[in-house]
Amino acid sequence: MDRQMILSRRSVMGVRGLQGFVGSTCPHICTVVNFKELAEHHRSKHPGCTPTIVVDAMCCLRYWYTPESWICGGQWREYFSALRDFVKTFTAVGIRLIFFFDGTVEQDKRDEWVKRRLKNNREISRIFHYIKSHKEQPGRNMFFIPSGLAIFTRFALKSLGQETLCSLQEADYEVASYGLQNNCLGILGEDTDYLIYDTCPYFSISELCLDSLDTVMLCREKLCESLDISLADLPLLACLLGNDIIPEGMFESFRYKCLSSYTSVKENFDKKGNIILAVADHISKVLRLHQGEKKLEEMLPLGPNKALFYKGVASYLLPGQKSPWFFQKPKGLVTLDKEVGSMSSAPESKQEVPMCTDPESKQGVPLCTDPDSKQGIPMCTDPESKQGVPMWTDPESKQGVPVWTDPESKQGVPVCTDPESKQGVPVSTDPDSKQAVPMCIDPGSKEGFFLCTHPESKQGVPMCTHPEFKQGDPVCTHPESTQGDPVCTYPESKQGVPMYAYSEYRQGVPMCTYSESKQGVPMCTHTEFKQKSPLGADPEFKLEAPICTNPGIKQEDLVNMEPEMKQQVTMVSDPEILKIARAHHVQAESYLVYNIMSSGEIECSNTLEDALDQALPSQAFVYRPVRQRVYSLLLGGGEDGASTCPTVKEWFVYSGNPLRHPDLVRPLQMNIPGGTPNLKLLWLNQDAGIQARRLDALLGCFDLSSSREELQAVENPFKALCCLLTYLFVQVDTLCLEDLHAFIAQALCLQGKPTVQLVDLQLDYIDARAVQLGSLLVRGLTTLVLVNSACGFPWRMSDFMPWNVFDGKLFHQKYLQSEKGCTVEALVEQNRSRLTKFHALKSVVCKACMRENRRIVSRQHWHSPQPGRWGRQGSGSHRTSSGYSRAGQGQHWRDQGPGKRPAAMGCSRWCCFSFVLLLKPGHPTSVWASVGVSR
Repeated sequence: MDRQMILSRRSVMGVRGLQGFVGSTCPHICTVVNFKELAEHHRSKHPGCTPTIVVDAMCCLRYWYTPESWICGGQWREYFSALRDFVKTFTAVGIRLIFFFDGTVEQDKRDEWVKRRLKNNREISRIFHYIKSHKEQPGRNMFFIPSGLAIFTRFALKSLGQETLCSLQEADYEVASYGLQNNCLGILGEDTDYLIYDTCPYFSISELCLDSLDTVMLCREKLCESLDISLADLPLLACLLGNDIIPEGMFESFRYKCLSSYTSVKENFDKKGNIILAVADHISKVLRLHQGEKKLEEMLPLGPNKALFYKGVASYLLPGQKSPWFFQKPKGLVTLDKEVGSMSSAPESKQEVPMCTDPESKQGVPLCTDPDSKQGIPMCTDPESKQGVPMWTDPESKQGVPVWTDPESKQGVPVCTDPESKQGVPVSTDPDSKQAVPMCIDPGSKEGFFLCTHPESKQGVPMCTHPEFKQGDPVCTHPESTQGDPVCTYPESKQGVPMYAYSEYRQGVPMCTYSESKQGVPMCTHTEFKQKSPLGADPEFKLEAPICTNPGIKQEDLVNMEPEMKQQVTMVSDPEILKIARAHHVQAESYLVYNIMSSGEIECSNTLEDALDQALPSQAFVYRPVRQRVYSLLLGGGEDGASTCPTVKEWFVYSGNPLRHPDLVRPLQMNIPGGTPNLKLLWLNQDAGIQARRLDALLGCFDLSSSREELQAVENPFKALCCLLTYLFVQVDTLCLEDLHAFIAQALCLQGKPTVQLVDLQLDYIDARAVQLGSLLVRGLTTLVLVNSACGFPWRMSDFMPWNVFDGKLFHQKYLQSEKGCTVEALVEQNRSRLTKFHALKSVVCKACMRENRRIVSRQHWHSPQPGRWGRQGSGSHRTSSGYSRAGQGQHWRDQGPGKRPAAMGCSRWCCFSFVLLLKPGHPTSVWASVGVSR
């Protein structure tokens, strides 16, 4: 294996330019290793401990997807077989695998997410152009991951008995943290961020040879040695080079300044390689000279990007780790510049004590030696203990003040004498007033807090100074946690309430204390109801870190931490329900449910859709009414929930959407017999009849309650497929009878075909419309996962896993055959049993559609366009996101999102789609978008 070839040709996530630098400039940090040998060594070193590899699953999807065909919607049986072989290979040598999937897109990385999605749009356009020109699948160099691959991989791995987890924050952070805390053998992935984290070894998935279990290990210690920096400098280097948080252009001029002053430019290195060397050289030779003396913003051109930069550096700090670049000098301490003049003996100890001469009084002052700085510090004699106490000189009054030494930090803090207790109280200098302010020492964190005098009790109350607006806030110390929290006084109750100050918003946020956990959680006041609600969720379950997202940052460190902390406001206040949703999310048993309930923001990546085909709407719009009803179920709290619950932010990729802002989508009222059940009933109640209510809720999300009996009579795994097909054909008028035949025939024929037969299947040619239809169905299956999760799992997840109901090439074959006019008998391959099932399934779908006034006809029955026909008429004819009929003219369906485009003209037939109520940022009123699409 070539040690320099550590990556496939695709772009890599992480630090900009670092992967290429490692491959071309520092190949010696790449070492070929064998997992079997590493596992044996790990077992000998750690007896009784199973060697464990943490797998960044999102980085491995391309490696795992080995089927030759990828354009038709996915070869799911082949893919499942490849995953099974992967797992078996590691299990055979005694290696345990833990798989992590991205569970959210953090706001700091949203811009990068958008950038990649728009780039993918351009790639997809080229793919469809190639298909139309050549009638074949493009080469592997244009490979695009089939839609829904990440979602269904979670369930595939779980069905294979693997531990599969979904992240609550950035997945690479949780991967690195898990690997460090659990003494794992290493991390398997393809992200240069793993070279930055100070965690267990990092192995390349792209260089893995599954047969031999050989791969490449990338050594961060060797990287540091090559760059002459330390491990603690790597986060700083990563942010200066640019990563998924820090845009590459932010420090472009700074990097070129480093390059211009760099004296060791290597002529045989490329430009990016020399830039990395130059920035590392600047860190080691310039910045390190002032490390601990100056803040980063005093040494780097951070400007308005200070907060983002600190956040970027802090994002690499795992639990328990600290960065030397966050060091701040203690406020109020002055370095004394005095010369040692003589030695004096303490009268009690009879030991000689160094002396210095005070420049003001000209008197000798005893010195003690600081064990850290090795410098002499003036001392005074405590009248009570008769012992020498270090002194601090006030820069204003020039008077000496006794100093208290923190046993943990070994740093001195000025002391004043309390007139009541006659005891010394630590003092610090207020940076604004320049006056000495009494301090108390937190016994837990060992940190000092300013004291203010309570007007009634006359006792000192701790204060904290917010790092942004420098104001002191009273603090209350919880009797159990011993942590100080800022206090605000409510005008109504006159009672002090603990506060937390968010650096991002420069204002204090009241905190509430849970009676059980005794922990403070930030609160928000609802603007309408004036009620104070916790910002986090159940602290016992740790649903969200109430104050910060980094679990390694302690609560008492927040007021002194440079990086801004992210507040978490949940959409659902019921901690029990949120706890269940979180558990399903973490265990990768649900899809999008927790994101909706916690942040009210979801996303969906690119789908293989032809932007030039105006006849087929984007899957983002086709399934939006279903999602709207799910929002009502999750956020509405039962009856009439849609009218009170908030909008949800959707970052869905579709043609014409520049993704500058999310679509703000209102929930849609559900129509369920007996009313909309609440989540406690659906999720917690185990009574015999509840499963029927769960099914009612699921069908209600698709607005197919009237077809309940017909769908219930269908055998598994076709029940869910019939539900999905019925919804599709009601929603999209451009789907015809030939399309329905292809969908049903491929599902039936799939049941009796071995994987090897699917591999050998050859297609006459590739049709662009069939490609989009395959992706549309697969996105429908992911929507079923969402709905089933939200409704309490009325159906088995396996019933709509694609390897059980869909195969891309097989569907494409049936589509081409159906287009040619092949008989139904030919579609089901002359199998009488399949033919019987085919007619039964077709009857269910067609009858359900007819109930909605949707008659599915053959393409040969289509006529020329009829001006003014925007939809089927009648009061009950359409599924609409508003609850109104779809009939009537309005905007083109592609005009629903932020990117607007004119409707196609001169087409052969009309497509009706649903109304969607959108609230766009900056729009004072809502926008109704009815859909009429011509082809």
